[in-house]
Amino acid sequence: MINFDCHAHVYETVNPVDGARYVPESPAPLADWLAHQAAHGLRGGVIVQVSFLGADNSQMCDALSRLDTRRFAGVGVVPLDVEDAELKQLIRAGIRGVRWNLVRGAAVPDLSANRTQGFLARLRDNGLHLEVHLEGPRLAPLLPALTDQGVTVVIDHFGLPSEPQPKNDPMIRAVEGLADRSALYFKFAAHYRVPFDVHPHAKELMSLLDDNRVVWGSDWPHTQHESGNSFDGVRALCSSWADFSDCKAVESLYGLSG
Repeated sequence: MINFDCHAHVYETVNPVDGARYVPESPAPLADWLAHQAAHGLRGGVIVQVSFLGADNSQMCDALSRLDTRRFAGVGVVPLDVEDAELKQLIRAGIRGVRWNLVRGAAVPDLSANRTQGFLARLRDNGLHLEVHLEGPRLAPLLPALTDQGVTVVIDHFGLPSEPQPKNDPMIRAVEGLADRSALYFKFAAHYRVPFDVHPHAKELMSLLDDNRVVWGSDWPHTQHESGNSFDGVRALCSSWADFSDCKAVESLYGLSG
């Protein structure tokens, strides 16, 4: 049973950073997200920093300050050279992970570089996980090294597979080839960001991953896909493949409970 919405974006105002690749037309108020949760009997969830706000996590922190952090958490965006003091402040606000949004040709950090290693060490020291949004063909060659850094890794949006047949998909094959998958989690969210049915991929991933390594997210308010999707629609769709309980994964990743 799914009890938490582990991927939603909440912002009361639309104030994009310079160079934002997509800017929504209207806010995504906390009250609206909470109303969706109540309508579907969800216990809580996770606010993920939306890309057009960059590393300004203030709106997310403000939302978390109004929520019960036993049932709600955040995933922020910070630069590689983030100071430890800033991370600790974000943790106090309720952030439990940081996100790399690397789609559409964004540069992938060099995992062997001192700067990246220092960043990963700060995540380890502060008990934070790394959430990665990256297209499957680009993710596949990175996955072995990424899961060997001593940091819990959460892959967004089914891993954005590229092949309709899971057995032919490079991302799925990369997961299958991992000797140790204990650090790897997946978010089943935003099926509409993949141009084919991801039900077979979800099934394949659940067969490959360790137990309790999958969480669900609505991806509300469905940025860039607002017109063709709704919270009700994505919640209804997931009922056809989400034959898992998210409680242990949500507790492990975000420290949340019902």
